[in-house]
Amino acid sequence: MPIPQVVWFKRDLRTQDHTALQAALSQGATLALYVLEPHLWEQPTASLRHWQLLREAVGNLAIELQRAGGELCVRVGAIEQVLSELHLQFGSFHLHAHEETGEAWTYARDQRVAQWCSQHGVQFSEHRNFGVFRGLKDRDGWARRWRSHMQAHVAPVTQPNWLSAVSTADWQTWQPRVSGEPITITPGLDPQRQLDDFLQHRGERYHLEMSSPNTAPTACSRLSTLLATGRLSMRQVVQQTWATQAQVKSLAPEQKGTWPRALAAFQSRLHWHCHFIQKFESEPAIESQNMARSCDGLRENDFNEGHFEAWCKGETGFPFVDACMRYLNATGWINFRMRAMLVSFASYDLWLHWRRPALHLARLFADYEPGIHFSQTQMQSGTTGINTLRIYNPIKQSTDQDPDGHFIRTWVPELAGLSAPMIHTPWLATQLEQIAAGCRIGQDYPAPIVDHAVASRSARAKFSAVRASAAGKTDRNSIVARHGSRKGGSRR
Repeated sequence: MPIPQVVWFKRDLRTQDHTALQAALSQGATLALYVLEPHLWEQPTASLRHWQLLREAVGNLAIELQRAGGELCVRVGAIEQVLSELHLQFGSFHLHAHEETGEAWTYARDQRVAQWCSQHGVQFSEHRNFGVFRGLKDRDGWARRWRSHMQAHVAPVTQPNWLSAVSTADWQTWQPRVSGEPITITPGLDPQRQLDDFLQHRGERYHLEMSSPNTAPTACSRLSTLLATGRLSMRQVVQQTWATQAQVKSLAPEQKGTWPRALAAFQSRLHWHCHFIQKFESEPAIESQNMARSCDGLRENDFNEGHFEAWCKGETGFPFVDACMRYLNATGWINFRMRAMLVSFASYDLWLHWRRPALHLARLFADYEPGIHFSQTQMQSGTTGINTLRIYNPIKQSTDQDPDGHFIRTWVPELAGLSAPMIHTPWLATQLEQIAAGCRIGQDYPAPIVDHAVASRSARAKFSAVRASAAGKTDRNSIVARHGSRKGGSRR
């Protein structure tokens, strides 16, 4: 007689293209389980906005399972305790879950689960979620593996056979102890509809409009929170993108518009998503330490608390930087280029070691994905040892991405009385211009807390010295071998 199957949902809150669920249902009667883990919500990256999205996603998963004839068992507590309770109810069972490339706490948690299963005679099967592969020593053949994974057939859930178990009585009213400002979320947002809307309508100017915070909210896919909570699988998005590219290719030239370039740019970002998570999977220590250890001590001891606080609040005296931070504080999302600029400004202009800014941004990003977040933060802060330093000029970004100052006026209303180009550099306004605009620099809005030109020159010089050192060169060679992109298929 087949033993009971248990599917442990984590950051994969869907029924479509759920490899662990499909495997369980193919082997016998299945229990769908989600565990609200109090200790998970005590981690320094957790925030109220994450809880808002998680609660919404769990509710939607319960609805999906009900439509398939099943139900979601939700328990509150440590996963080992929950598994022990199920063991008393079912006896031996087969536990299924997706592999998770998460923080150190979730990795240790998963190791404890594997140990518990071994001790209690429970089979534990982990299934691949993204195009990310465990145990890789280098990137040779990674792109080929990624494509093979994305091409695999997405099988629907058919003829389900469900088990049930009682949920923790108060799980729907349970609240973690998390801080932060709430954000507005759209209840019942349909992931498939969101994907269709982007690939059929909004995405045509993706490659042209994704860089400016004025146009990015519409031009970007806005799928990141759905991918981070697992309401959409990456394979679903990739396969539908490929199908759309094929449809566009069949059109007459005059019908294609800008779709070919837009879809190509988007498809490359999907590949990029897994590329960065693979870095984190292969070297999880980058959550807390420099990828290039030759950078150790470079700026850890120079942390300026006042500068950090000003950056967090959007009060640095650089209007575009402050507008972006305030927008992120309010909404939980901002486009990629502006994320990179915020990290660049913290890292090079303010000379802040990346770890605390990374934790702060993790709490703000509603779409926080650990593998992308820590890999990207280190790349943008210069501590990967291999990537070109990207020191964003906040004034140039302001004039390029918000030439009329519309975004600045919306999010830094103190400066609304200034017209372009003065709004980009309000500290250059005369006293009479400041009075006329109703904003006195240093009183109603801060003067710049650093000189960008001086700070960027100093940062470049310090990093150049590190990278030219013997330790820097050794780091570069080893990091390229382990993490470098293999555009030609394999390293020669």
